[in-house]
Amino acid sequence: MAKSRSAESLTLSSFKPESLRGRAGFFRVGQTAAGPWWLLDPIDRPFFSKAVAAVNRHGRAGVPPAHRGAYAQAVERVHGLEDPSGFARAALQRLRNWQVNTLGPWAEPMLAVAGLYATAVVDFRGAGVPVIHLLGTHLPDVFDPGWLAVCETQAATAAAPWAGRTDFIGYYTDDALGWGEVKEGRPSLLQVCLSLEPGFSAYHAAWEFVLAPHAGDLAGLAREWSVELPNKEVIRQRTLAERPLTTAGYLRDHARFTKEFAHRYFTATSAALRRHDPDHLILGCRFTQPPGEDVLGECVYPQVDVVSWHCHGPDFEAQARLYADATKMPLLLTAFGLSNERFRSASFKPHSGPTRLERMLRDGRRALTAACAHPALVGYEWARWADESDEVPPFGAGLVHVDDREAVEHTELIAQINARAERVRRRTV
Repeated sequence: MAKSRSAESLTLSSFKPESLRGRAGFFRVGQTAAGPWWLLDPIDRPFFSKAVAAVNRHGRAGVPPAHRGAYAQAVERVHGLEDPSGFARAALQRLRNWQVNTLGPWAEPMLAVAGLYATAVVDFRGAGVPVIHLLGTHLPDVFDPGWLAVCETQAATAAAPWAGRTDFIGYYTDDALGWGEVKEGRPSLLQVCLSLEPGFSAYHAAWEFVLAPHAGDLAGLAREWSVELPNKEVIRQRTLAERPLTTAGYLRDHARFTKEFAHRYFTATSAALRRHDPDHLILGCRFTQPPGEDVLGECVYPQVDVVSWHCHGPDFEAQARLYADATKMPLLLTAFGLSNERFRSASFKPHSGPTRLERMLRDGRRALTAACAHPALVGYEWARWADESDEVPPFGAGLVHVDDREAVEHTELIAQINARAERVRRRTV
């Protein structure tokens, strides 16, 4: 079992009793009287999660690919096929060297009993109902008649390996959902649902939602939205042309519809998980972008215990402030990394300050240090174990390269910050 480094000055009595979420004897989360949130391990020691996602032989998130990629082939060369535990032993030693205490989702099953705490993704979006995937919206059709049933089945399947285990922190309901938030130049969730094929239940729900206040009268809706609306097809064509509806009347309906959509998602997924595993935390849905106040207003306790989101380096402080202010919830930073498109595409200017590598390391150190100190944050997760095959060091995103060599440009930094993360947090107590 991974040893929990506690904040020495904190005991269970330091936490506001009304803030505690989770079941005694398992991981919980709570807020101290002074304000900071912490995870509490099964024996009630404050715990800051330092995770890595996708620690597996193929180096990828999700289901193993049908064809072995460059990293999987390198693992076979280095560790061999005869001893499947060879990779697990080597990975575990590396994780310990880097002061990692938690396995993120998609870990090699053998590692899940090797002394680290763990998290998992349920994947309700992939449970079997139609998926809305259009112009930044990527969500399950929560209006589908089968939605509640597939949530039950998916929750039961996800909980089976973890129920009753004290080395498991909790479940993310999904990864990288796209909520179709209002964004300049892009149709938002309600407009997308109004533009779906009639086979989607969300299509019919959206039209019923906007027409009901007008007794089904399209002309009345057109007046309310201040748009030309001779027929429903006009909305579909406008969406396909990526011309967003932005009038005040539309935005009012969009806010109400989005709230209903989010309510259906979070209540169904939460209820199913709590039925099949009442002992473990629900860690949110790993937002890719801030989804707007209507979604965040539904992503709250008791539907979720923690709010999680993806973030890359320089955006951390602004996004953490946004999520903390909007939800007043404990936060988990997921899919974190130093390298991103901004660094890879930035032009090199020989006479203008630090290099791209220097900026990447500087910004990464600043963001990770800020994450450890943020009073709402209870942990962070490095996005990927291994580089993608087309990434070139030192601007890969993984902690190991595709030949399985350690990416020291990242690992030395995270090992150093991980080693002092609890000391940094104690200053916020």
